[in-house]
Amino acid sequence: MTSLRTNAYRLSVMTASVIGFLGAALPAANAQQQQQQLPQGWFKACSKQEDVDICNVQNITTAGNGQLVTGISLIDLRGKVNRKVFQVTVPTGRLVPPGIGLQIDGGKAQKLDYVICFPDRCVAEVPMTDQLVASFKKGSDLTLTSINFQNQPNPIKVSLQGFSGAFDGPPLKQSDIEDRQKKLQDFVTKNNEDFAKKLKEEQDKAKAAN
Repeated sequence: MTSLRTNAYRLSVMTASVIGFLGAALPAANAQQQQQQLPQGWFKACSKQEDVDICNVQNITTAGNGQLVTGISLIDLRGKVNRKVFQVTVPTGRLVPPGIGLQIDGGKAQKLDYVICFPDRCVAEVPMTDQLVASFKKGSDLTLTSINFQNQPNPIKVSLQGFSGAFDGPPLKQSDIEDRQKKLQDFVTKNNEDFAKKLKEEQDKAKAAN
């Protein structure tokens, strides 16, 4: 039983890591192009790992420079292990004890405790209950509030429009997911190369000035 629980937890965290990839920070000059490549609004992606079927209903919010602001995941694991979790991913530099506040349409806030932090993001989660899903389907907006290292709240409002269709509808085709990931990976690689080129040019200018 412990092994199954560990595998379920590891798989759900692996699923959350997709958020980190999609929310990679990119130069502001190319933010608009990046936004066109990222899936907008609510979408569902399904895959299979270790005899476990994984479906993840997601919503990713990025800043003007392309950096991850908030990633939302409703993860359903079925098969050898069964687990349903609701996860929220935010950048690092957050106070851990307060967790993340989840509020739907101005209702009572629910606390989500952080479960793990990576170098570039932290993940909080609670069980994904039928009641939580139903409240999402009935709601108009949800507000997620984390507390930054300056002890200031950072509320992020996310529209629930399109949630029901994504949750109950078919997932994106695997080919579409792979195509998005490849385009984004190529885009990140190109921007890294451009950044390295510009950095070298600046260094050469500095040497010449001296």
